[in-house]
Amino acid sequence: MIDHLTRKPVAAGPGTDMIPVAPNDVADLPLAAAVLYVEVGGTVSFVPLGSPTMIRSIAVDDYSYVLCAATKVLATGTTAGGIHAVVYVRHGEATS
Repeated sequence: MIDHLTRKPVAAGPGTDMIPVAPNDVADLPLAAAVLYVEVGGTVSFVPLGSPTMIRSIAVDDYSYVLCAATKVLATGTTAGGIHAVVYVRHGEATS
């Protein structure tokens, strides 16, 4: 899991919510994603947690998970659709 305040991994179990992702070349995700879920296959370009200058692009099939923590999903290079961020939300916090 990712502590979205410090953006550091924490051992807290599975995500507690999924939020839709609109790929964006400028804005970070509102919460760091522990995992990305993709409904429609294609390429996902993203910035891994802890590596703000690194870009990863991965081809995925329909209904796939990208098992890498991410802070941003880029519009440039992303052809996959229906992307959701699996996030950890502390009790009482809102996801948006």
